[in-house]
Amino acid sequence: MRTALVTGSSGFIGYHLCQRLLEDGFRVIGIDNLSDYYDVSLKRRRQAMLLQSPGFSVINQSIETEGFLGEVFERERPDVVVHLAAQAGVRHSLTDPRSYLCSNMRGTFELLEAARATKPAHMLLASTSSVYGANETMPYSETDRTDHQMSFYAATKKATECMAHSYAHLYDLPATMFRFFTVYGPWGRPDMALFKFTKAILNGEPIDVYNHGHMMRDFTYVTDLVQGIRLLIDVVPERPEEGVVPVGDSLSPVAPWRVVNIGNSQAIPLSEFISAIEEATGLEAKRNPMNMQPGDVPATWADATLLHELTGYRPRTSLREGVQAFVDWYRDYYDIAGWPGTSLSSGDLRRISG
Repeated sequence: MRTALVTGSSGFIGYHLCQRLLEDGFRVIGIDNLSDYYDVSLKRRRQAMLLQSPGFSVINQSIETEGFLGEVFERERPDVVVHLAAQAGVRHSLTDPRSYLCSNMRGTFELLEAARATKPAHMLLASTSSVYGANETMPYSETDRTDHQMSFYAATKKATECMAHSYAHLYDLPATMFRFFTVYGPWGRPDMALFKFTKAILNGEPIDVYNHGHMMRDFTYVTDLVQGIRLLIDVVPERPEEGVVPVGDSLSPVAPWRVVNIGNSQAIPLSEFISAIEEATGLEAKRNPMNMQPGDVPATWADATLLHELTGYRPRTSLREGVQAFVDWYRDYYDIAGWPGTSLSSGDLRRISG
């Protein structure tokens, strides 16, 4: 039985990934500090569901605590490490940048130091599509330059990519970075657009539509993302012989390090996204046009060719299918008055994309 250590295990993506790893027979050790960035009760519910499995254990502690991860790695000797813990959110980084410095950069440093001493077989670290920043060439490819981040959040995630590369090179630590594209689905974060829009529409309140609706996003359903991560666990990067890298591969010429986009490979207009929520709720949204927020970008779009070449997999959940699953979960979780409940179990919602 392989042991996987997952940081941020009580978070949105962390919860779904831990469920998948447990289903696949992994022993899973979760780490989560249950921060109050958003409703802690949601995190506790996710964690309680994971603890129903005998293969799951969790430590509620901050990863940036000096020496903490070193002790965990030494005791547990994980085969696989998936690093998801981070301070998320582009807009929040405008008001509390220090939390991004501490969690994202110092936390990742502590993780890398712990891994240097124990040498897991593969480390997989979360990055973000936000690192593409001011790059206007789309769809975004892993081999594109990423020099002009538009937010401090994106800057800290780019920094973690560089930090992981240096450790991969110096200590021969195989590392895969993930660049996620607008992940959504059941058990999502309350600060994300789908959650906020659904809540407002059901309450008859207006939704803030930034850049007057002239936005496009590559929406990725959470179980599609988790499937990509699960398959990439077994695709361990190796230092290329004589520094020769295959065309189109983001593999480093000097280290066992690679970056991979995980996205749905579709740039969907914000108007279509809102329409999908209206269809799922049966209600019409009241739109409040707003200017673009500082640090935001008008569009994201993933080239996921490398993911397919490495794993044979392409994300495939349609936007309407995924939004409907979220709205069903939301109404069930919050017991919306007059809602008869969803016929989908939590397992069905997690596995909707197969």
